[in-house]
Amino acid sequence: MSHEDFPTDEPTVVTCGLPYANGDLHIGHLRTYVGGDIYSRALKRLGQDTAFVSGSDMHGTPVAVNAEEEGVTPEEFALRHHEQYEATFPKFDVEFDNYGHTHDETNVETTREIVRTLEEEGYVYEKEIPVAYDPEADQWLPDRFVEGTCPYCGEHARGDECDEGCGRHLEPGEIEDPVSAITGNPAEYHEREHEFFAVSDLQEYLSGFLDRLEGTSNAQNQPREWIEGELQDWCITRDMDWGVDYPGDEDLVLYVWVDAPIEYISSTKQYTDRVGSDVFDWEDAWRDEGEIVHIIGRDIIQHHTVFWPAMLHAAGYTEPRAVMASGFITLEGKGFSTSRNRAVWADEYLEEGFRPDLLRYYLATNGGFQQDVDFSWAKFRERVNNELVGTVGNFAYRSMLFAAREFGGTPDADLSDDVRERIEAAIDDFRAGVNDYSVRDIGESAVRLAQFGNEYIQKHEPWKLDDDDPEKAQVIRDCVQVATAVAVLFEPVTPEAAEHLWEDLNADGDVHAVGVEAALDAPGGEFDEPTELFEKIPEERVEELNEKLEARVAEATADDESDDSAADEDSDDAAADLEPIADERIGFEDFQDLDIRVGEILDAEGVEGADKLAKLTVDIGVEERQIVAGIKQLHDLDSLPGTKIVVVANLEKAELFGVESNGMLLAAGEQADLLTTHGDAEPGTKIR
Repeated sequence: MSHEDFPTDEPTVVTCGLPYANGDLHIGHLRTYVGGDIYSRALKRLGQDTAFVSGSDMHGTPVAVNAEEEGVTPEEFALRHHEQYEATFPKFDVEFDNYGHTHDETNVETTREIVRTLEEEGYVYEKEIPVAYDPEADQWLPDRFVEGTCPYCGEHARGDECDEGCGRHLEPGEIEDPVSAITGNPAEYHEREHEFFAVSDLQEYLSGFLDRLEGTSNAQNQPREWIEGELQDWCITRDMDWGVDYPGDEDLVLYVWVDAPIEYISSTKQYTDRVGSDVFDWEDAWRDEGEIVHIIGRDIIQHHTVFWPAMLHAAGYTEPRAVMASGFITLEGKGFSTSRNRAVWADEYLEEGFRPDLLRYYLATNGGFQQDVDFSWAKFRERVNNELVGTVGNFAYRSMLFAAREFGGTPDADLSDDVRERIEAAIDDFRAGVNDYSVRDIGESAVRLAQFGNEYIQKHEPWKLDDDDPEKAQVIRDCVQVATAVAVLFEPVTPEAAEHLWEDLNADGDVHAVGVEAALDAPGGEFDEPTELFEKIPEERVEELNEKLEARVAEATADDESDDSAADEDSDDAAADLEPIADERIGFEDFQDLDIRVGEILDAEGVEGADKLAKLTVDIGVEERQIVAGIKQLHDLDSLPGTKIVVVANLEKAELFGVESNGMLLAAGEQADLLTTHGDAEPGTKIR
């Protein structure tokens, strides 16, 4: 890869983390796929040779478990969801160049080929390990067929990760007090031979890889604790029938995290097979010097920055240039809960009559990509009405309506130097967004340009000028050019609205295919009166949508309470219900004993060897304190310096993972929403 600014001479592959073929899609799932589509469109706009690929993750124990419950084969179950995803993504204008799945022949063969190469290069070895076994069902228990206690944090864990505690990847045999998910009975550990990938042999390579890696800071920093600590080898086989058979041993299948990322390569191969290597050559991208960009959720950073690049390097493939890891999405400040139907489903959003552009814009520009984003219908309405309707739509409509009525289209005048420079600045902002891996900056480059257009036309008031005044034609010519540039720069985020605007302008070519330089191309000549790009969302629609959501949640919760066996499907469900208020009261004097102060974070870094802990240096006015807090996976540590927080200053000192903690910060909920002050209280100010 080049590591030069885009566009480069090398082919680019943009991928999105594979959706697991195990349930319906909600808008929380869509964040990375919309982000990936925006980023790949923006690259193509810059002239970068780009393939945008993904596929459905068909294998693994959850698919097998749910298929068994439904009485169908795992393949039938997974294919049904794959076809659903394949149909849903285009409805949100997420247009993959190729969308495959991990069970197709291309991926099975590519996976076996890569595993054979790892064996030949000496990176695979056999080892006896304890594997959970259910004697009643007479069945081995891989991954999510076994539950128990995490050996690292003591929380409930299932499968191959501690999904309710420290989030750590777990190897077979590590879960304590194992229980069979099939029968609910205690499981037994028996020794079994399995295949291991010697990741530890690549520790030096991986350390250098992280130094080279581009993308979001959470993807660059979070993996260092795994790389710089004692790097564990990786068990790559499982005792089950559903999956890709291990080459030469049909009793074992490959762990799902082996064949899943290989689908990125396989999907690119299929794209080349369809369009020809003269259009896009998968080998140039994956075998030579391609630019590989992965766009994922932050819960799978470890897999994409440790295991996956290690596999690629050992097998002779191109390492990723960048990993962009998104934050989570909450709903009205709480976690999505599929079991309680507490979600805005993808199909539901469309059935309510909302266009995909509105959600794409909200997901793209509501905070940085790696930050958590909260969705509410009220916030959604506010962003649509104020920014899409009030800024972008208002400028396009008013300027083009005036041009159509007064000049029959674009006036015969040259573009003014000031407006040309402002459009060039917007193009630079767009290009910088691509190279900074900022989906938000890509989208905001067009919105800020439209805001400039509104200010420009309001300042010059062409409606007050005489018809023979040359300034009148000049101002409207400039406005039409700005509208053209907005269509070009906003297309990656709102492709439907951009096409609408392009057609209203009667512009030449296809707005989805033109390069960024088309923002300065002379607009078309004649055009008719425009139509509105966006429509306002009435306040009563928000009330209606909230009522529907509340009714659904109430119904699902009632069903859940009436069925003690109902299982929680979503790891965020704990955030769906508030804890009850404690019955025991404390006196005012007890409260006064707490010394609670305003603090300012000066520095933040992860605690080595701890998945959740961060070490903070905090200014509390009278002195600086070191505080350890369990926020590493919930906040971008690089962005915390300068943040005001609330600190309990007279808490007894404690030692966590060998690091002293002198105080405690206060935060709300499972997502550790940091408590801060509304005004500008100085560090050290006492909370009363």
